[in-house]
Amino acid sequence: MKIAQRAERIEPFYVMEVAKAAASLAGKVAHTSDPMIFLNIGEPDFTAPPLVQEAAARAIRQGATQYTQAMGMVELREKISGWYASRFNVDVAPSRIVITAGASAALQLACLALIEAGDEILMPDPSYPCNRHFVSAAEGRSVLIPTTAEERFQLTRAKVEAAWGEHTRGVLLASPSNPTGTSIAPEELQRIHEFVHGRGGITLIDEIYLGLSYEEHFGHTALAMPGELGQNIISINSFSKYFNMTGWRLGWLVVPEVLVPVIERIAQNLFICASTVAQHAALACFEAESLAEYERRRGEFRARRDYFIPELNRLGLTVPVMPDGAFYAYADCSHIARRWGIADARPDGTGGSWDFAFELMKRAHLAVTPGRDFGHAAPEKYIRFSTASSMEHLREAVKRLEAVIG
Repeated sequence: MKIAQRAERIEPFYVMEVAKAAASLAGKVAHTSDPMIFLNIGEPDFTAPPLVQEAAARAIRQGATQYTQAMGMVELREKISGWYASRFNVDVAPSRIVITAGASAALQLACLALIEAGDEILMPDPSYPCNRHFVSAAEGRSVLIPTTAEERFQLTRAKVEAAWGEHTRGVLLASPSNPTGTSIAPEELQRIHEFVHGRGGITLIDEIYLGLSYEEHFGHTALAMPGELGQNIISINSFSKYFNMTGWRLGWLVVPEVLVPVIERIAQNLFICASTVAQHAALACFEAESLAEYERRRGEFRARRDYFIPELNRLGLTVPVMPDGAFYAYADCSHIARRWGIADARPDGTGGSWDFAFELMKRAHLAVTPGRDFGHAAPEKYIRFSTASSMEHLREAVKRLEAVIG
């Protein structure tokens, strides 16, 4: 059977190989004194709060399960607009908001609407692998630009200008980012967008972790840029992370008004609509009781960060930039890997952090994510820890790391 070239361009999601190995080992050690601790999964350990669960059950009982408009329920788009106003003090018209089947569908819709075959999209390296694969699926080509800790592992205007070429269509950024948990400084983001907009390009920004920002300087949506700049940002967001609704598969997209009918037409054909039950449930996310609970949980995520990352640094798993959002720690494991006799990177992607992750799994029953998925800028040096686990698990993880690292 002949496979389409676009499918062949999609690289494997290597983290799943680690996850399979961790799950296999977990079964063998489940009843020991050291069961597997999973710090490899980028998923909140919290579930949807009570009002959200009740709203879903009520929608099912009342038969509110039929298709909605492709753009999503008007009431939900209005609620999201109100959240932007109250949380970020920015006016986003409900007509610009498109409800999608998760942030994945939002990215797919944006890429299909804006990227032609052969277009290049500039992205930071490291970055979340699926983002570049959405570009590939739209027949475009992602261009990964190496970043440094001094740059917060984010692009700068200078790097965007230097990389801009004949086929460049725009940039795809993430703030806060997976795997680093770092954001772009608002002033630098505006400088990037000014350049891109001036070249007739597009700025797509993944803001799915924006609700989980911990520092005032960084916790601002790109949609808050003044005038035409803010109107022309394309922002991707989700109910998965801050709103703790990962498996509900619900997200949204904010687009310029001119793009709305284009996105609607594609969404009608590809998705019909996002889950109706999930949309009804999401209305309850914006109740005062739910928002108070989300803020309490945000405080817990911050407390976990404030505990865990200094401990990693103390143990020699250095996190070069303190994350300002999300729930990740991108740690340099190269010194300890060499001490354990692990070879540097090999051409097949093994060695370095890849082998270190499997060795850590074996020695400490601790699952982490090696840097291999996140790009080509020294992935062999880094592993990603997820702090979306309980403080109890994080303390036990530190205890085990101390035992095997010394």
